[in-house]
Amino acid sequence: MIKTAVVILNWNGKEFLEKFLPVLIEHTQDPATEIIVADNDSSDDSVAFLEAHYTDLRLVRLERNHGFAGGYNEALRKVEAEYYMLLNSDIEVTGNWLRPLVDHLDRHTEVAACSPILLDQQQRDKFEYAGAAGGYIDRYGYTFCRGRIFHTTERFSGEPTEPLEVFWTTGACMLVRSAIFREAGGFDAHFFAHMEEVDLCWRLRNRGHKLSVVPASRVYHVGGGTLPKSNPFKTYLNFRNNLFLLYKNLPEKELKSTIRTRMLLDGISALQFLLTFKFGDLKAVCRAHRDFRKNKGAYRETRERYSSAIKKTSHPEMYNRSVVFDYFLAGRKQFNQLRDQFEQRMNQRVVT
Repeated sequence: MIKTAVVILNWNGKEFLEKFLPVLIEHTQDPATEIIVADNDSSDDSVAFLEAHYTDLRLVRLERNHGFAGGYNEALRKVEAEYYMLLNSDIEVTGNWLRPLVDHLDRHTEVAACSPILLDQQQRDKFEYAGAAGGYIDRYGYTFCRGRIFHTTERFSGEPTEPLEVFWTTGACMLVRSAIFREAGGFDAHFFAHMEEVDLCWRLRNRGHKLSVVPASRVYHVGGGTLPKSNPFKTYLNFRNNLFLLYKNLPEKELKSTIRTRMLLDGISALQFLLTFKFGDLKAVCRAHRDFRKNKGAYRETRERYSSAIKKTSHPEMYNRSVVFDYFLAGRKQFNQLRDQFEQRMNQRVVT
């Protein structure tokens, strides 16, 4: 069994493979590491391109598009390695990008997964939306990052410099222990795409595992390679999956009140879409809530199965306020402006 499998899940990403695969190969010259491309039934020329130009790389062909979550589940069943590196096709790696991550898991057995700092591939001095310098979540399920809150991304000043504990690691570039990934059940395939890594990380935290961001490793991310940021289907997935995220992972005593508040906040978002004539996004929110109500019963068994593994009702990396309120009403647009000494507390959670 190899040490590390770098697995790229590709769907119609030929242009990214052409651009970034040579860079990945150049900076991943390690006999203990294998690069694998899993194709999610692409309809472009991705497979033909790989078969013509990269005959030495292992290609796993999936019979249909399983989405990000299901696609990785299917692909990783065919891969034997101690560590899985889940890598988006639109990631530009840098020299010595992988070694600090592998070393971190080697040294810290309590850490289940870690990620590098994600920087914007176009504006290279700024954090990138999908992960920045590590992910967190507020009490109502809104995710944010050190260096990115909603659509405000900060400039990277060189901080942080030491590994820090986080609530979630980005699925765009995540190194995870294969045994723990399988033990936790992998990604929730029902999510299809978006929020699936947050759900996995929440389950890992509930089981007592830790998660880290490792600043010694940095990569550049294009972002929005499969779905652009403004897309009704993406809106639907984000709103629907966020509700299921809460339903699956919250302790019973917090569940009903949190879901009610979240639905109220979603209603405000729907009203905003209506007033700004974004009717596709408005329909997406309504569809997300309809599908949540329709499928909640089926998820009850899943919730009960996961609830036995919950060890804590909350975690230090959870922001016990509304980041929506702080961002939109209080004007706190940056991570170091968050209240309750959250930023100071997180800065002290260095992984040593």
